[in-house]
Amino acid sequence: MSRVLIIIPARLASTRFPAKPLALLTGADGVPRPALHYTWQAGLAAAQALGAQARCVIATDDQSIADLAAAEGMAVVMTPTSCANGTERCAAALAVLEDEPEIVVNLQGDAPLTPAAMVAAVVARLEADPSLAMATVAVPASPAVLAHLQADAAAGRVGGTTVVCNSTGRALYFSKSIIPHVSPGTAPNQSVLLHLGLYAYRPAALADYAARAPVPLELQEGLEQLRFLDAGLPVGVAICAAPGWEMIELNNPGDIALIEPELARRAALEPA
Repeated sequence: MSRVLIIIPARLASTRFPAKPLALLTGADGVPRPALHYTWQAGLAAAQALGAQARCVIATDDQSIADLAAAEGMAVVMTPTSCANGTERCAAALAVLEDEPEIVVNLQGDAPLTPAAMVAAVVARLEADPSLAMATVAVPASPAVLAHLQADAAAGRVGGTTVVCNSTGRALYFSKSIIPHVSPGTAPNQSVLLHLGLYAYRPAALADYAARAPVPLELQEGLEQLRFLDAGLPVGVAICAAPGWEMIELNNPGDIALIEPELARRAALEPA
């Protein structure tokens, strides 16, 4: 098993939901806790699943988040406010830490429902193919999820990110539009793959990413991983089954009411 460093990027200045790492979520035990608490627990579960050579750390640019992390016993590292996205924050964190991991995992701070098995899967995808610069995760969209994505698109909203892969499981493109195109009311020839914001990088590829300027497609789509594809760096996709709960990310205040019952469902399916 590779030496793995799981980094949880957490920033205060979110446009859609300021201070969301500090937003209170009520878990299965009925106790409100900051959202970052649940993502940290997800990171610890993933590190435990990966074995003794894995550890977890919070990367932030805000002292209030650092103070919360320290008070709860979380490892934390400060990173610059200039980091434009989670991948850049992971690169900045790795640059100041003494760790020398073989693989760096980006477990986003707004993804408290990420299963440990998916973290293990994305690490395994990168380990299995030495030619990959990074790997990420996707799940086949169910008919209900596809209908939801189409309804959002019809209403002018972004319902999620999709990815198309070649026959070897490497990403061809990521988009906040539904790709490949599926006409409403028709069944796709193959499952639409819903991309999840979970990444595993080789340290050299992470440093290379941070040294490059953002590219037009990355800025147009608002998807950081497109910088890798633009540079010609291969991105592997681990296709996983959806867990027994909805993996809702904390993007807007209204997501709190959706996430809380899923925390309870996860606790029932994965008791501590």
